[in-house]
Amino acid sequence: MQAEILHIVDCAGGREAARLLRAALDATGHQTAAITHTLIDSPAAAAEVRFAGSPTILIDGTDLFPSAGRIEQLACRVYSTPGGLSGWPTGEQLREAIAARG
Repeated sequence: MQAEILHIVDCAGGREAARLLRAALDATGHQTAAITHTLIDSPAAAAEVRFAGSPTILIDGTDLFPSAGRIEQLACRVYSTPGGLSGWPTGEQLREAIAARG
């Protein structure tokens, strides 16, 4: 399993998403999966990948939380969580999404 976090400099959600993603991967039996961090530093870079705002969490190249689509702006992403809108998904949401991928 390949995990990747696409992030921008100005969005702090990437660090917390990485922490929660590592725990979710471990909890779902993917302890050896590495997490790659990819800095998106320009609209051109965003256009080249499956960027949907920072942080975008990809598993095997697919957005773990599919949204309306890709963007080319350097913007933070907002996730809908049980506690309201957040800059990252919850650990439970990550575990469920990873488990659903098999």
